[in-house]
Amino acid sequence: MDHRIDPELLAVLPYLPTVDIAEPAAFRAAQRARAQPLQRPAGLLVEDRVVAGGVPVRIYTPTAAVEAAGAGGALGVLVWFHGGGFVFGDMDSTDGSCVATALEVGCVVVNVEYRLAPEDPFPAGFDDAWAALRWVAEHAASIGADAGRIAVGGVSAGGGLAAALALRARDEGGPALVYQVLDTAVLDDRLDTPSMREFDATPLWSRPQAELSWRYYLAGAEASAYAAPARAEDVAGLAPAYITANEFDPLRDEAIEYAVRLIRAGVPVELHHRPGTFHGSNAIPSADVSRRALEDIRRALRAAFRVG
Repeated sequence: MDHRIDPELLAVLPYLPTVDIAEPAAFRAAQRARAQPLQRPAGLLVEDRVVAGGVPVRIYTPTAAVEAAGAGGALGVLVWFHGGGFVFGDMDSTDGSCVATALEVGCVVVNVEYRLAPEDPFPAGFDDAWAALRWVAEHAASIGADAGRIAVGGVSAGGGLAAALALRARDEGGPALVYQVLDTAVLDDRLDTPSMREFDATPLWSRPQAELSWRYYLAGAEASAYAAPARAEDVAGLAPAYITANEFDPLRDEAIEYAVRLIRAGVPVELHHRPGTFHGSNAIPSADVSRRALEDIRRALRAAFRVG
């Protein structure tokens, strides 16, 4: 497999951490120890809040976009969820991505910190995500956002949460969503796609880690569509979607299959499969393929919010 990985990504493979969630608390501590100081560029207001009865969020507002909108203007808003297999990750781990999205798209970004398994299995994290989305819809004006231009998105487990929110928003008649970004999303607990069966030793995420992740998240309960969106029987009427799949990612095929189901149901979908990539590689800034992946997502969001 290594010789087929993108050369720029291959060069950083020796320096990537090993993801092992057999001991979740220890792995989280190791992640925090490796974390870099947060960067706060000019032109961005950043505020931490606790909303909806206890859900921490971080709100990023690009000042230039606010000025361009003028008095009474409001920006599109992306409600974003970090990755980490439902087991690790936090607002800080996705802070850099949220900063860049807010500045480059010209939108408000709400970065949500949800409860993690195994201490808090499904539906705890999903309940937090839903509460945060409802709060944004109800209080959009107070954060300079337009309640008519709400998108949800996330990477990996966060992408799975975003897909589940799109399903529930449709089922309950709102909040209305203009877009969903599912970046290498966790969608299917059945672990029975060709890519999931094949990739048991791939960088950053592999079948054994996926098995542990779902075991922690479901805690023995039967999966519903809000836990594993690939189980949804009906995907018609969902928000338009941007879906990514990486070649050497055990999650590859569930992303592609979900995209095809949406397309067949009449949902507008932009699907990107990136050769030579693996799970998590979209966040490696030194590789051109990763930069293009992020640029494409932000271009799609600008179009969804009708910016530029």
